Amino acid sequence: MGQIGAAAMPFIIGVIVLFGFLKGVEVFDTFLEGAKEGIEASLRILPTLIGLIVAVSMVRASGLLDLLCSLAAPAAEAVGISPEILPLALLRPVSGSGSSAYTLSILQQFGPDSATGKIASVLASSTETTFYAIAVYFGACGYKKLRYTVPAALLGDCAALVFAVLTVKLLG
Repeated sequence: MGQIGAAAMPFIIGVIVLFGFLKGVEVFDTFLEGAKEGIEASLRILPTLIGLIVAVSMVRASGLLDLLCSLAAPAAEAVGISPEILPLALLRPVSGSGSSAYTLSILQQFGPDSATGKIASVLASSTETTFYAIAVYFGACGYKKLRYTVPAALLGDCAALVFAVLTVKLLG
């Protein structure tokens, strides 16, 4: 990062503090209140995040991910999806770090210019860690009714898989 980039953040913070001061806002008190709310929100979502981490660890260690992938492989191959993409498609909604590591292993195994590598790259960059995002955002505001959120988010993940494959096959 250049000298301009290194100075950008202090400059932006300085502008915000100056603007607040000129508007008559108690800048330091407002900062402390925001920091307090941030810590309280972190404490509210901590149990959910711990539960999510434990669940991901159990799924990976138990072999459930491998079982699901082996069951889905024939259907994936029938529609032209490489079976090596399935673990990424199943892991991405749950674990960002796990899916990043798996994407890297796909790129190392098949190469970034292979169809499998391209699909993995597009899929990894076009989806969100659905359950983590739900845990953080819904946990922060205390909302517990996920009736439509989870199915809609998982439908979005499925659409990302389909369009990642189509995009690479049509353009790649």
